[in-house]
Amino acid sequence: MFSWSKREGKKDPELFQNVSEGLKRLYRTKLFPLEDTYHFHDFHSPALEDADFDNKPMVLLVGQYSTGKTTFIRHLMEQDFPGMRIGPEPTTDSFIAVMHGEQEGMIPGNALVVDPKKPFRKLNAFGNAFLNRFTCAQLNNPVLESISIIDTPGILSGEKQRISRGYDFAAVLEWFAERVDRIILLFDAHKLDISDEFSEVIKALKNHEDKMRVVLNKADQISTQQLMRVYGALMWSLGKIINTPEVVRVYIGSFWAQPLLIADNRKLFEAEEQDLFRDIQSLPQNAALRKLNDLIKRARLAKVHAYIISALKKEMPSVFGKDSKKKELISNLGAIYEKIQKEHNISPGDFPNLKKMQELLAVQDFTKFPAIKPKLLESVEDMLGNDIAKLMTLVRKEEAAMPSQSVKGGAFEGIMNGPFGHGYGEGAGEGIDELEWIVGRDKPSYDEIFYTLSPINGKISGATAKKEMMKSKLPNTVLGKVWTLADVDKDGYLDDEEFALANHLIKVKLEGHELPAKLPAHLVPPSKRQEQN
Repeated sequence: MFSWSKREGKKDPELFQNVSEGLKRLYRTKLFPLEDTYHFHDFHSPALEDADFDNKPMVLLVGQYSTGKTTFIRHLMEQDFPGMRIGPEPTTDSFIAVMHGEQEGMIPGNALVVDPKKPFRKLNAFGNAFLNRFTCAQLNNPVLESISIIDTPGILSGEKQRISRGYDFAAVLEWFAERVDRIILLFDAHKLDISDEFSEVIKALKNHEDKMRVVLNKADQISTQQLMRVYGALMWSLGKIINTPEVVRVYIGSFWAQPLLIADNRKLFEAEEQDLFRDIQSLPQNAALRKLNDLIKRARLAKVHAYIISALKKEMPSVFGKDSKKKELISNLGAIYEKIQKEHNISPGDFPNLKKMQELLAVQDFTKFPAIKPKLLESVEDMLGNDIAKLMTLVRKEEAAMPSQSVKGGAFEGIMNGPFGHGYGEGAGEGIDELEWIVGRDKPSYDEIFYTLSPINGKISGATAKKEMMKSKLPNTVLGKVWTLADVDKDGYLDDEEFALANHLIKVKLEGHELPAKLPAHLVPPSKRQEQN
């Protein structure tokens, strides 16, 4: 076990046995008192509970109807889950938390929000209209041993559907976004129109761009030329909504276990799926760091919120004219933001949305707001300045001490090993299963060049080889790696087999593949294999 300690005045040092315990204690003892005093939970986010720090990484799937959200989950797990419905029409009308359980079954929303072991208790605030549309599907699946997946209702277009939900759909998604490790926005290559509600949802997720990934699904149903146009249109549409210069990562493919309709871009789809799977597989390894990062973001917002509330309290009259002063302060909230920025040297990006804050303040009683309490703010400052740094060290130690964690099972197993693993038998891996030396196929043509270089005792020097290898126009850093791999016996010269190997590796690189860090066994020249054994 690892531990670190901190002193508060003359108190004995607190020992944190692990990152999860450290996060819980820091939140309870330092951040929660500030949040509670300044009514943070009424404005921004409900209080955190132990389950929020202990739960497995969660993946939130969001998209318009029939973009393949439920099919994507089915593809990952390679198993149906309770309550699953798939169809071209809007089928999933509920939030479904797909989680691991020894017994397969469904847990309704009202029972789910009273379970202290599940991180959903605070969803109770959204009322029965939401809880009747919230369920947990439990099943024994290896993928769910490492992550949980949240399936969401398909987003429809038009004002009518938004009103008829009976609960604040965007607010629910924002609640989930604060607590999940990855948000995947799915788009259908045939339906790129972003409805008003979808636009509102994306804006609600705006503070969580670091968690967002975009999937352009069903890309096998259009030609390469159409795909280029669709990709460009998607990036343009997202740029208008997210309104940031940074480009969101977009994965292109067909995420289901059916034959590709148009297989022209098969290699692209395989590479994109591999990248997305690798990103999802890394979530358990990075879960503690994500929770730490979210706590820091929350602490910075809580600190700014305290300054705003105390500034409003300070401006309020003690007896007369309270209502008119309240209206004046709300309308001048932007000026108050600027004043706090200058006084406390706070970045504008740390402040809550101005319009939303004005709406929330309109229903608050300013006379009940507390004045500034320096000790509470100092405690949070100490947490950010000292405790978090120590906890970060503990995160690194835990990562080093624990075996590599990644998501296993389901579709992830199909890409890990064997001939259907990504890149198997391609590039430097070509010929891995063949009895003959793969370089031997082109060796006669390489030999013609080799013997024009006037070898001495069957070998050419490094200087001679360099002149020939430079003709590839590859940078010296790459050619240097080729030389290191090809000079198998490390004598500073190349014989005919090593020269052929060097040319083969150059060819591999020119075809767009990466060079291996170590020469694979199947590429070792036949005459050198005995020496290596």
